[in-house]
Amino acid sequence: MGFDPDEEAISACGSDLISDVLRFTKTQTVLLTGLPTLHMVRTASLLDLTAVVFVRGKRPSRDVLEFAEESLVPVMCTRLPLYEACGRLYAQGLAGCSEYSDGGEERGA
Repeated sequence: MGFDPDEEAISACGSDLISDVLRFTKTQTVLLTGLPTLHMVRTASLLDLTAVVFVRGKRPSRDVLEFAEESLVPVMCTRLPLYEACGRLYAQGLAGCSEYSDGGEERGA
């Protein structure tokens, strides 16, 4: 499906475990992670997540950025640790995946 600039993020998920991302994210989710890997971006692409934010000053390699561009997955970086980056988004009104129940498509049980 790919990135839709008109689609608003409705929730955020902070995780370094792909299994948790697969289980707990919903559509229109921003993924925050400290793993700037091809696998994380591929997972975000497959799940139609809104964007990936790499935390703790992590920078993705050129091949990861190229894949993200091809897959239309926006990638951002911050020096903030995962906890603080998630907290700042939450303080600005972006719900966590566990809190958002209207509209977002749930995965898992």
